[in-house]
Amino acid sequence: MNEKKKSEVLMWGYFPGVTAQRSPLTSPAIVRFPEAEVAGDSWKDVCAGGCGFGMAISASGKLITWGSADDQGQSYLTSGKHGEIPEVYPLPTSDLIVKAAAGWAHCVSVTDKNEVYSWGWKECVPSVQVTRSWSSSVKKSEEETSTKQSSTQVCPRSYRSKSTGSISGPNDKISADETMKRRKVTPQQEIESSTPADETLSMPPCLVNFDSGVKITSVAAGGRHTLALSDVGQVWGWGYSGEGQLGLGSRIKTVASPHLIPCIEPSSNGRDSSVINQESLAAGTEQRKSIGNYIKGIACGGRHSAVITDAGVVLAFGWGQYGQCGQGNSDDLLRPSCVSSLLGTRIEAVAAGLWHTICICAEGRVRAFGGNQFGQLGLGTNSDQCENVPRLLDASVLETKKDKMASCGARHSAILTGKLFYYLMCRDSCSITFNLSNFYTEDDKIFCWGWNKYGQLGLGDTIDRNMPAQVPLKDYTPKNIACGWWHTLLLCETAPSI
Repeated sequence: MNEKKKSEVLMWGYFPGVTAQRSPLTSPAIVRFPEAEVAGDSWKDVCAGGCGFGMAISASGKLITWGSADDQGQSYLTSGKHGEIPEVYPLPTSDLIVKAAAGWAHCVSVTDKNEVYSWGWKECVPSVQVTRSWSSSVKKSEEETSTKQSSTQVCPRSYRSKSTGSISGPNDKISADETMKRRKVTPQQEIESSTPADETLSMPPCLVNFDSGVKITSVAAGGRHTLALSDVGQVWGWGYSGEGQLGLGSRIKTVASPHLIPCIEPSSNGRDSSVINQESLAAGTEQRKSIGNYIKGIACGGRHSAVITDAGVVLAFGWGQYGQCGQGNSDDLLRPSCVSSLLGTRIEAVAAGLWHTICICAEGRVRAFGGNQFGQLGLGTNSDQCENVPRLLDASVLETKKDKMASCGARHSAILTGKLFYYLMCRDSCSITFNLSNFYTEDDKIFCWGWNKYGQLGLGDTIDRNMPAQVPLKDYTPKNIACGWWHTLLLCETAPSI
């Protein structure tokens, strides 16, 4: 008799609070499910986590966290208890958690009632001020919110006495060239060099206020900014936007409340279709192109963002120094702009890293662009030369695979693939015709590439890879992949007993 498959979460990479020796996990290791939880509960999804801590969601809707936020075991409110044993994070709600994400040192979650909670580095946690549409008055909003956030947070009283603690975040003062050339980077070095003296407070979980009627279904967290996707396909954002990563049309430093990001604007001719602002299209292109009616997917990188429309079009905005916005140049984009070279390809999924972006095409191929210093684009090279337009991965190990989902760490990438197969159709003449099937076998695989100093590729060593390499997974069927800053999490199922 077949037994029910069991869900497991595997981890590898940088988890200093998990191992007594604080050594990296270079191969997949099982994450223990909290023993104190209700019998019969299990893992439901993985949410990666930020700097050294993991996040996952249980079938009963609990947010589970473990690990440490730095290699000194420093206690942050961000990731809960630090150590080997995962525990339920104490969110101030009994509602079920359905989605969650973590940036460098801030987290965000969504409940089954479409409410959003955020916590961690104070710059990333919205204030209580009333939300409004940014497009109505960009200049006025910038003047009002350009000062540092100081207003009261929407926090339960039981948390207010705990709203202090040392926390670090990405450094917006280090030059991009210096960061790019720092080949041998350690987590501690990056943390110490990125802690502004006046940014030492973290905030406890706070309910994020949206305009009336807004229902959030998904969230994404970047280095210091957050995106939220509503049930009607609108994108909201808050946090740091000095490089335009919130797509609000300016380099405003702090957006202290959720603002509606104008990703898709109605056409001026009154038709039902939606189009992107013509400023985002190269000169000489055809007349305004329909890109879709709503946003269906969101992704946050270190300082850039990417979204996908229902028509499979990718829009990018934010920091562009390494070409991570796919525009053919290194300019920052202050508004959502179409990646025009992908207009002929329907994109189903997008992921963003510190300096790079990965896209999964409808036919199952991978296209990547941005920084490639550690081989994180998977193109077979790793040099200071960036790719500022999407490049197709031409890896032989992916030739018979259909890529289904992608995730990016700071400097590494991961994809989950399904095996494609062909079937034969005999006609009257007995001639053979090959037809590509849309069905998957159980032969799903995980491939990783890029920076591997802390074992974040799960290949049993610390050698960088500039092409996709399969992660060995005996007796496990992958279901979802999620990369943290320097680690990787995998949701999988064990093979059933017979």
